[in-house]
Amino acid sequence: MSLTEISAHIAKAEAAAGRPEGAAQLIAVSKRQPDARVIEVLEQGHRLFGENQVQEAAGKWPAFRETYPDAKVHLLGPLQTNKARQAMGLFDAIHSLDRPKLAKTLARLAQEEGHCPELFIQVNTGEEAQKSGVLPSETEAFVAECRALDLPVVGLMCIPPVDEEPSLHFALLAKLAARTGLSGLSMGMSGDYERAVALGATHVRVGSAIFGARDY
Repeated sequence: MSLTEISAHIAKAEAAAGRPEGAAQLIAVSKRQPDARVIEVLEQGHRLFGENQVQEAAGKWPAFRETYPDAKVHLLGPLQTNKARQAMGLFDAIHSLDRPKLAKTLARLAQEEGHCPELFIQVNTGEEAQKSGVLPSETEAFVAECRALDLPVVGLMCIPPVDEEPSLHFALLAKLAARTGLSGLSMGMSGDYERAVALGATHVRVGSAIFGARDY
């Protein structure tokens, strides 16, 4: 499926949900994609990308940005505290703030550096043991903790369990965001982004549908 087709699907889902056009931003997930494929998407005028690892992003985005200075890159994968400083210099937003220790580290670095990327708190909506993220029942307290640290938290993020209806998780995330006064909702991937848009997603994360299968 082409970038144009996906954008059209998003616009259609926005219209069907009575949302303004452009309410949901498309993050092109470029992790593990060959440079040529990423450049192809940049050449088509797309400017918002997502990466899963600090290391990989550091290896390619500084060079890409020399040619495309208006490109924005968001970190979607887990962030280790020892990579936090590097991440703050690389990314325009971090979608995986998931624990108090990381929040405190980012707050300290923000004071030192004088800036901080926008932050999304990752919520483990399926309460899966192997997945990172705060539990739904702990989300309000964690949002308050981050705000007390002066962190620029703009929204919530989730990755629904693979074997469950994603819409239930999107609806739960939207409810938690409303309860905490957050407007950002990072939810929806290649297989379910239209359902996410219908339920209020502000950022959908689409990789394989844009770039094709990854070369692992």
